[in-house]
Amino acid sequence: MQQRQRQAPVPLDDSPIARLYQQHALSLMSYVRRHVSSREDAEDIVLEVFLAALEQKGLGQLSEPEQLAWLRGVAHHKCVDYHRRSTRRRAVSLEEADEALLTDEERGPDQLALRCEEDALLRERFTQLPDHYQTILLLRFARGLRCTEIARHLNKSDGAVRMLLSRALNILREIYTTS
Repeated sequence: MQQRQRQAPVPLDDSPIARLYQQHALSLMSYVRRHVSSREDAEDIVLEVFLAALEQKGLGQLSEPEQLAWLRGVAHHKCVDYHRRSTRRRAVSLEEADEALLTDEERGPDQLALRCEEDALLRERFTQLPDHYQTILLLRFARGLRCTEIARHLNKSDGAVRMLLSRALNILREIYTTS
């Protein structure tokens, strides 16, 4: 029985970031996976690392070992951020959970008004996103499509869809924090 070796996907282009991804994605995924419980979260963190690499202008001038050290450092910081975010999630009391499960018909007028205000605020901030980010968020959250389904629908790779989704959510988060 022949053992298959896992390899990073072949990049669609020969850009420096694509080569960097091909060389280091699997080792970074292995590192992150040791520190994060779910595979999906690990994939998201590795995606964030390469997004940071894409934005780092001087990375191409570094030697390969220096690039790897930089990527591992970013991966470490992203893992720390992940754990900080997960510990900050507040516990929800049973009363709050029960209220969250109420249908609109069971809510009081004040709760409905508050929900309408929150929805209007979300729609307003959502429209500030570029159209392609709006589309990807609608497909994911309004229609409930998974990344692979969105990729087929948009004729993009699964990785490209994950990257677009991550960027869209980060931009929406920034819009919320700056407003």
